[in-house]
Amino acid sequence: MDREIRSLLVVDSSASHIFFMGTMLRKLDYKVRSAMNADDALRAMNESLPSLVLTDTALPLKSGIVMLKEMKQSSQLRAVPVIVHSSEGDAAVRAACLSAGVTEFYKKPTDFNVLYSAIQAATENVPRKSIRIDTLLKADIKNMAGAIRQEQVTALSEGGCYVCSMAPEPVHTVLSLTLFIKNREINVSAVVQYSSTMIGGQHKTPGMGMKFTNIRPEDRIFVRDYIKDQIARDITV
Repeated sequence: MDREIRSLLVVDSSASHIFFMGTMLRKLDYKVRSAMNADDALRAMNESLPSLVLTDTALPLKSGIVMLKEMKQSSQLRAVPVIVHSSEGDAAVRAACLSAGVTEFYKKPTDFNVLYSAIQAATENVPRKSIRIDTLLKADIKNMAGAIRQEQVTALSEGGCYVCSMAPEPVHTVLSLTLFIKNREINVSAVVQYSSTMIGGQHKTPGMGMKFTNIRPEDRIFVRDYIKDQIARDITV
């Protein structure tokens, strides 16, 4: 049985935690299923293999560690990567999980950006290091000659952005950007990593994918928090 692409199984005894994680991950285009105990999780995996399992260790009736060991004994489940997001943080639990072959072990609460990066690393051939969201922000673009034009940013991460433009600059071009986020101006230097004049594709409009090469630490934190707030918006736990 092949694993489903971008399909995650969240296993936790807390309904509110499952709701929060599921909502956040769905907003990032993951298909999310859930289970509140180990046996239900194992049945779900045998019905349809997920790309990854995100589980607590403190589960009712059968612990997450026992579930991990049963997965490793199954020819069908042993290759499914597992990230433990545990309410138990003592060294013995961590050691048992690592011995059982988990991909990563984190103690709750863990920053969502860290979990996202770990999920990407475990499931993607070209993993993203930070969360990217669709957005619509104004930006001033200044080229090396000092000419300024206003464009729109339609995708944003703490490491870069996609600038919608009918006249995208060539790859490797270095530009100065001013992003207008809420009531703040974020000034960065960025390099064009890819450029497209075509309508359609991943971003649907012509433009350029840009990597930030110089951004102040406090501005990076502001962008990261803005992205997290946009994802978590309207979620009530």
